[in-house]
Amino acid sequence: RLLKKLTQALANAAEERGTDASGIAYVKGGKVTIYKRPKPAHKLRFNAPNGTRAVMGHTRMTTQGNEKFNYNNHPFRGIMQTGTFALAHNGVLDNDISLRKSLHLPRTRIETDSFIAVQLIEQKGILIFDSLRYMAELLEGSFTITVLGDDGDLYIGKGDNPFCLYFFPDCGLYLYASTEEILRQALRKIQVSLGKSRKVSIQCGEILRINQTGRLDRETFDDSKLFRCRYPRFLMNDPYCRSFP
Repeated sequence: RLLKKLTQALANAAEERGTDASGIAYVKGGKVTIYKRPKPAHKLRFNAPNGTRAVMGHTRMTTQGNEKFNYNNHPFRGIMQTGTFALAHNGVLDNDISLRKSLHLPRTRIETDSFIAVQLIEQKGILIFDSLRYMAELLEGSFTITVLGDDGDLYIGKGDNPFCLYFFPDCGLYLYASTEEILRQALRKIQVSLGKSRKVSIQCGEILRINQTGRLDRETFDDSKLFRCRYPRFLMNDPYCRSFP
């Protein structure tokens, strides 16, 4: 019940970053399930099944790809021989078309620039630090990207877009949002004490992995291409909550 309340509160608070569409991804039975609709978060009811340990979400402000076609909305599904994953992107990419052509990636009906990140990971065929680094170093524009795998591991690729991560040691819970104010607003809304929180640092050019046991691992990528973006940096949000035994 707490996970449901947190997910809804985070999604509602994140509407300041976008109201065109909303969605979540969670792991059920060892497989990623995605629920998304072209509606603001407060008009949806997010209800992950009992036993869910990780939820990744997104609220969207459209910059490319009509949100009325639900396949253009976040999170996106990625498919590999080793399993599936869900990906959400905060930012604007400006080389998705050129990458798709130069790397001979499959054509897709999805118009959203963010989907190129999914295709780059799919090209590597496995969800590990190296495939996230490959993806991040090819992208030009602005981003922070979250990726949730079938195994429940969450990867955060931190570019120059905002991101804030809290850890609550007393209950083994991680919460994130684009901004600290969104997190605080959601926590005020649920009116449940989670104990003292600790802010987890993550810098531009870092990839952070939160594994199934709550362990944090970090690696880095070359972020020099991020600052070539020619477009306004519209911001979105990816609320996420996770609990551990």
